Amino acid sequence: MNLDQAPLSTVWRVAQVRVQPGHEAQARQLEEIGFLPGEPVCVMSRGLFGGDPLAVRVGLSTFALRRDEARCIELETTHA
Repeated sequence: MNLDQAPLSTVWRVAQVRVQPGHEAQARQLEEIGFLPGEPVCVMSRGLFGGDPLAVRVGLSTFALRRDEARCIELETTHA
């Protein structure tokens, strides 16, 4: 599952950031702000119209992400 599909208020872990070829700068930007493998992540809310942007907490920081950015972040369950 990707972050754009995650249910609200459910804690996941970042598995990886995966972007389309040629968009490596977008992956670096997401990683620089904290979307690193193993980090806890949660969608806190979605915009009213079309669900954009998403308020997302990663680690101890909160960011607004567009759905296309959130779609690049693959998730894994926090349970092993």
